[in-house]
Parts: sequence; C-alpha cells; structure tokens
Amino acid sequence: MLKRFLEWIGLKEKLHSIKAQPPLVKERDLWWVSFGENVGSEINGKSRLFSRPSLILKKLSRGFFLVAPSTSQKKEGTWYVPITQENKTMYICLHQVRTIDYRRLSTRLGQIDGDDFQRVADAFWRLYRK
Repeated sequence: MLKRFLEWIGLKEKLHSIKAQPPLVKERDLWWVSFGENVGSEINGKSRLFSRPSLILKKLSRGFFLVAPSTSQKKEGTWYVPITQENKTMYICLHQVRTIDYRRLSTRLGQIDGDDFQRVADAFWRLYRK
C-alpha cells in the first residue's frame, strides 16, 4: 500500500495555520478528526482530510482533547468497545487513544449516550489502570 505522507504534510501545514477559535466540544461528542497518514499499525485517517470519527474522552483544555478513534469494521477484544450512533455500530479503538489540538477537528457528528460512554470509560480504566 502506497502511503500518502506528502499529501498529509500539506494538509497538516494548513491545519496548523488555522487561526479560528476552538469549537464548543464536550465529552461524549463524536467528531471527524484528521489523524493523518501514520506509521506502521497506528490508525490512519481516510479521505482527503485523513479523518475518521472519534470519541472525545476528555476535554483537557479549551482546545486540547483526549480522543479515541473509531472504526466501522467489526472488532473484538478488550481494546475495542462497540457503541451505537444513529442506529449504526461503531467500535472505539482504545489502543489508539491520543491527544489532539482542536485544529484537527472538522465536523461534529453528535453525541453518544451515557451508557455507551460509561462502557467506554470502564473499558479504558480496565486497560490503563496499571
């Protein structure tokens, strides 16, 4: 598979130069996040924005967030938590959690319900408590 590193660098440069104020973001929100073209088994974004739906796990500051990307591919195991959004099942990838700047956010998709979020949070703590 041909990696699109140079294309990603161009978009990353544009994202970095954004001067707009951070959007209103809350825990439990789902946003399209530009993850980019990454190395090895790190999760990549898709499309021209190198993005994928991601769950806001924690607001760390006004423009800095802890997020977990998702996939629509069925996944099983402790690293994956299924959630439902608009009657579609998505799998939150807890092994790919990372911090992001607000400039990587593009479009808000909605918010997951409290039960799904609690299952994600519980699974996160089981994995990372040690």
